[in-house]
Amino acid sequence: MARHPDKFDMKEEDAEVLRGWLRAGTTRQNHALRARIVLMSAEGISVPEVAVALMTTDRSVYEWRRRYQKSGIAGLSDMPRCGQPRKLSSSDAARILNLTVHTIPQEATHWSQRLMAKAANVTPYLVSQVWKAAGLKPHIIENFKISNDPNFAEKVKDVVGLYLSPPDNAMVLSVDEKTQIQALDRTQPMLPLRPGQVERRTHDYKRHGTRSLYAAFDIATGRVLGRVTQRHRAKEFVDFLNQIERSTPPDLDLHLIVDNSSTHTAPAVKAFLEKHPRFILHFTPTSSSWLNAVEGWFSRLERRSLYRGVFSSVKELRDELHRFIAAHNEHSAKPFVWTKSAEVIIQKVDAIKAKIVGGN
Repeated sequence: MARHPDKFDMKEEDAEVLRGWLRAGTTRQNHALRARIVLMSAEGISVPEVAVALMTTDRSVYEWRRRYQKSGIAGLSDMPRCGQPRKLSSSDAARILNLTVHTIPQEATHWSQRLMAKAANVTPYLVSQVWKAAGLKPHIIENFKISNDPNFAEKVKDVVGLYLSPPDNAMVLSVDEKTQIQALDRTQPMLPLRPGQVERRTHDYKRHGTRSLYAAFDIATGRVLGRVTQRHRAKEFVDFLNQIERSTPPDLDLHLIVDNSSTHTAPAVKAFLEKHPRFILHFTPTSSSWLNAVEGWFSRLERRSLYRGVFSSVKELRDELHRFIAAHNEHSAKPFVWTKSAEVIIQKVDAIKAKIVGGN
């Protein structure tokens, strides 16, 4: 025989409240499920039918019907858990900090919240709170390299001086080359971005060759002069210097900030500089590419153009590099602003060296 639905009474004002829960975008999912169970039960729908419709169990439906009939809407809230919540003592916090800084887990290269919680016998939440208060992020690692250039201080003062007080009747150009840029093509067409789906591409690719990009970043305007080459030699650098010579007002001195690449000090380059005295080269310290302003522009080029670019030939790669330079000069170029003084940089580097030597 068919089983008749259990009688379930509900106040109309309670029904309005629960319908409001369902309309609100901030209602938790478990509370929305409880509201639907009670509302459907009030409509005379049987427990098994409610359970099937809401993809839950008969036991859960019976439980929330009982809780509502006993306590009303208040009965649909979570009951307080038994026992007092565990509090973190100062000794536990100190132990977590000590383990984080001075030890390494056996099953990993660094601590995660779960690994630390297991080792310290606390909850992952408490670990996260200790790490947050101490500013610890074991999952993050950053790269650094301290320059050992014996003339580090002098070179920093020279380059930073150009940024902060450019000479009169002169252009300051940050010059460098991005070498071995690969023309990569995916083995299958990309799946485009659409609602509910990120752009996707195959993990494998085909190589179609490489090109190098020489770039001169004008500190005063932010505009970039570029040259794409097949090879990376002193000859290509001299060709780029000749391009700079043709593309700049002849009555201005040209102060070029460059790194310590061997192509910048080759005999062919020295011969060019002797014939063109308005070119003055300023060298950054070794292992200090961050001091060269054009490196920031190279980073934008990588993020905005090359990383997701698809090139079926080196010609397509060359055309994209020229297109990006033109678009940057038209829409994004702005004067370069350097904020830190040479003294601040030197003091910071000296402090890091002291930490390395001291082992702290």
